Amino acid sequence: MLGDKGYDAEHNHVLCREELGIPSTLIPPRRKSRRRTWPTQRYRREMRRRLPNSDYGQRWQAESAFSRDKRLLGVALRARSWLMQQWEILLRVLTHNILLVAAA
Repeated sequence: MLGDKGYDAEHNHVLCREELGIPSTLIPPRRKSRRRTWPTQRYRREMRRRLPNSDYGQRWQAESAFSRDKRLLGVALRARSWLMQQWEILLRVLTHNILLVAAA
């Protein structure tokens, strides 16, 4: 699972790993200080141990895509029911792919 810094909360790591069965997460940690200390939470420590900084250099591409999609398509879903929200998300993905093909 790949997420931006807004998703760096221990409950999100636990949800991905334990409830959804995702074997690995790649969520950048929110650093409150400049000191290079190891995270105290279980899944953040594991993520840091498995993925050194050199392996995490392409995060800017994901952040750029999130930003572009939010700017072009809006930050909130307009649908109210769960089924319609799923349809809206699928339409956003389709729109994103069409925009990529049209730009090429």
